[in-house]
Amino acid sequence: MIALLDAGSAKAPLMADIHASSFSKPWPVAEIKSLLAAQGAFAFLVGEDAFILAWVQADEAEVLTLAVRPSARRRGYARALLDAALVRAAAGGAKAILLEVAHDNDAGRALYAQAGFREVGRRPAYYAGMTGRGDALVLRLDWP
Repeated sequence: MIALLDAGSAKAPLMADIHASSFSKPWPVAEIKSLLAAQGAFAFLVGEDAFILAWVQADEAEVLTLAVRPSARRRGYARALLDAALVRAAAGGAKAILLEVAHDNDAGRALYAQAGFREVGRRPAYYAGMTGRGDALVLRLDWP
């Protein structure tokens, strides 16, 4: 069983560190703290290796980011975090959850497809990366 911790702003430096290990354009601590302070925001951590940050706004939720350190991947952390976020979002009144994933993030796309997300849009040149700009796929999962 993967132990999840409800994370607040005190954990923002750790979340920023995990994010920096996972993405080419990391979010600073101040941005994570600001997002966590927003109404409906929540985050879960897996030790010092992974986290998810999301929020519920009205009857929709959004995964703002999900990050797993490269050294901790393929252990089920991302799925455990996503499942916890889905439960929290539903408990918060969300009828759907959205997220964006890089078009070339095969592992992320497989995770979200397995969870039932479907593509509902594309944001051209949304992500800046090491090799230029990449498209973001907008994914959505609805539930009754």
